[in-house]
Amino acid sequence: MPFRGIRGNSVSSKPLETCKIARLLLGVVMLVAPAACSADQNSYVRVNQIGYVTGHPARAYLMTRSPASGANFSIVNEKAVSTAPVPVGAMLGSWGKFTVYALDFTVATSGRYSIAVSGSLSAKSPDFRIDSSEKLYSTALSNALSFFSNQRDGADFVPSDLRTAPAHLNDRTAKVYLTPQFSREGTHINGDLAPTGAVIDASGGWWDAGDYLKFVHTTSYTVALMLVGVRDFPNQMGAGSIKSDFTKEAKFGLQWLLRMWDDKSSTLYYQVGIGSGNSDYENDHSVWRLPQEDDSSHASDPKYRYIRNRPVFVAAPAGSKISPNLAGRLAGDFALCFQIFKTSDARFANQCLVAAEHIFDLADTTPSGRLLTAAPYDFYGETQWRDDLEFAAVELYFATENGPLPRNLTHTDPNFYLRSASDWAAAYLQTREKSDGILGLGNVSTLAHFDLFRALASESNPTNLAVSQADLLGDLKKTLDAALVRSGTDPFNFGVPWGGGDTPTHGASIAVLASAYNHLAKVSTYSPYADRWLANILGANPWGVSLIVGDGTAFPYCIHHQVANLIGSKDGHAPILTGAVVEGPIRKTESGAPRQVVACPPKGTDPYSQFNANDAAYRDNVNFYSTNEPAIDLTAPSFLAFAWKVAGAPAGAFPETTPKRGGDNNPR
Repeated sequence: MPFRGIRGNSVSSKPLETCKIARLLLGVVMLVAPAACSADQNSYVRVNQIGYVTGHPARAYLMTRSPASGANFSIVNEKAVSTAPVPVGAMLGSWGKFTVYALDFTVATSGRYSIAVSGSLSAKSPDFRIDSSEKLYSTALSNALSFFSNQRDGADFVPSDLRTAPAHLNDRTAKVYLTPQFSREGTHINGDLAPTGAVIDASGGWWDAGDYLKFVHTTSYTVALMLVGVRDFPNQMGAGSIKSDFTKEAKFGLQWLLRMWDDKSSTLYYQVGIGSGNSDYENDHSVWRLPQEDDSSHASDPKYRYIRNRPVFVAAPAGSKISPNLAGRLAGDFALCFQIFKTSDARFANQCLVAAEHIFDLADTTPSGRLLTAAPYDFYGETQWRDDLEFAAVELYFATENGPLPRNLTHTDPNFYLRSASDWAAAYLQTREKSDGILGLGNVSTLAHFDLFRALASESNPTNLAVSQADLLGDLKKTLDAALVRSGTDPFNFGVPWGGGDTPTHGASIAVLASAYNHLAKVSTYSPYADRWLANILGANPWGVSLIVGDGTAFPYCIHHQVANLIGSKDGHAPILTGAVVEGPIRKTESGAPRQVVACPPKGTDPYSQFNANDAAYRDNVNFYSTNEPAIDLTAPSFLAFAWKVAGAPAGAFPETTPKRGGDNNPR
């Protein structure tokens, strides 16, 4: 569910004024494509719209259909003073009908700038800032926090221009159902839902995406990244931050996860709401509306029964083994909860740690069939799970390493968890696939390896562990090197396929991975690539659009998000769902929305179509969920990427991370 913006792309000042006058004469608000006011509609400059670091080498891209021989470029400051023109750089490849060239530059003075191309062709970039990383990325970090506060469900919502009332209060007494039987690729449910007779409090939590469903699967992943950020970057994401303290938001997510886990009966509930159905009842995806309408929606119409009173799905009977992906992430989240809140809220922290241990002990370590993710599974498929258990075990190691601990724990020796983390890391390394290493909903090995590496730095560790620091670094490097190979074949130097799906979140994720590896290995090898990959999702791409709402000058206006569509603006001005990361370009676009959707952009408008290529297309259109729907898991890596940029390195709360002599603590 979407919204977007294209303001001032390749635009010279005089044509821009002409376009403004034309809009006033028409008397209507119109979206103007990036090319619409360009002096040369065959040429465009793509930049990181947030900006570049003072004194650091930077790269922008010239994208043109015209011959570039004789073309030069200059850096122009806000007083219209420009540097001497220099020839455009090397040809980097082709994109559709365009040829792409490098524009490499370094600016030593902070300020606001643009890039002007002259000579044989003409183009101008959007304005961008040159400044410190802290000043460039702090606003983007606070924007990400704003997205999550606007996604809050329940009574404890955060009032804003988009959020004016609580929602789904009926979730406080939600009925529990068995997982339904699906047909037709998850789009149809056979028969009615089957209640178990149980009722639980499933209130709170975040909406998963542009809809109002809530999943333990996506929330547990999001909370993991949020808690890691609060712990490792306390001055950027924790109590030391004035504008982007995620501590309360992380606790809000934890509280909902604890409601979905009944520790007394050892019962896991994994989903609230249903996004598929049949002709007998409406489901979350068949009705476009504001969330506060649901509790009393069509009170006399039985077809709306699962809109008014949303179903909760139980994972399995009480005491059953838990799908290891969910068990790992939940146990890891609750162990992080203890690490962060044991001083400020000991009772809450102890509750978390006890739950973490119980869930970890119930993990199904020999799963068969599909892992448990969502109903239907097609919403969020996942195949790898050993990384989740590595993540859980290493966070339990850090949680139990320093007391005081709750009295009723079964495992109080931290080495129990360190051995387990090493064993699961080894199992992951033996089963990973080439695409496995990128941080995402289906893989948290970046988080797990990073913390296990730090755990292995202690000289008091037991010997003969299943993995070494060198093993973990090698695995992180394998993923980064694969991204470098990909980057070398892409004209915009992106490290993942543009049309592979979830493009923006993957761009943020590999930037996080590069920063993490550099920190552990004490090198700067991947820093230039991390900068470019982050720039790619912030405007340095074929479409010239930042794929994060509100970050930059050209971003999605028409996101596939019910609240943003029904209440938000349609022109990129407030109110917008600031900080939301959308799905991004994809190989094959898919669309669909109920009839209640407010059209955006105007019919027949598709400003980005000319920049699409055979293997990647982007649509800024409310109907195109495949490119323009935001989600909590898609947004999560962005705040870690921004925190790394602002802080430069995590806070020093862990052992010295220098690899041991020979990079190995394992004699095998």
